[in-house]
Amino acid sequence: MEAPKYRSLKDHVYDYIAQKIQDGTLLPNQKINEAEICKKLDISRTPTREALFQLTSDNLLQYIPRRGFIVAPFDAGKKLEFSQAIGALEALAATLAADQLKPSELLEMEALVARMDEDIIQLDLAAYSKNQYQFHNLYIQRCGNATVIEMLNTLKNSFIRQSYVSDNKPKLSSVLNEVNEEHRQIVSAFRAKDKPQLEALLKHHWRIIDNDML
Repeated sequence: MEAPKYRSLKDHVYDYIAQKIQDGTLLPNQKINEAEICKKLDISRTPTREALFQLTSDNLLQYIPRRGFIVAPFDAGKKLEFSQAIGALEALAATLAADQLKPSELLEMEALVARMDEDIIQLDLAAYSKNQYQFHNLYIQRCGNATVIEMLNTLKNSFIRQSYVSDNKPKLSSVLNEVNEEHRQIVSAFRAKDKPQLEALLKHHWRIIDNDML
């Protein structure tokens, strides 16, 4: 059995802030309250500052002299580049994981697809995002390539936080149902160990959805 990965205090702060950015709790250009984070997590200033500078290095935050750290605005011009890179890396991760996934893990992926169906009905975007993350992360962690895993984590932290923002709720539900149907196709391809199909599905899955669709 693989030993659990040790998470430092800095990692804990990093994950906490990154999640707040992804779920929309922290918005672009919003100032980060360091003292509040230290108090909330019961962590000293040093690992908090280390995490903030790491988040800045990963383009999730910006450091402004005399103002501090703010949530980085998303560069829409890079959206296509991000999606292409994520699609290519996920396609690689999926083909590497195809022979490694256990039947129990495939069942777990199917259960996550069912949960996302319910999330879409309730339009619970936070739950949908969490379940989608777990769906993809399950096979990514089984790909056996630490570099691919690290690169995907960094790219997704910057990209996914902008994915499901829309005031057109019926259209958003329609798009999410379409995306979740692709999740079902991905599971089917894993069951068949169809690597060319997995590669095609994942590259398509991370395409850009035009704002007009939402």
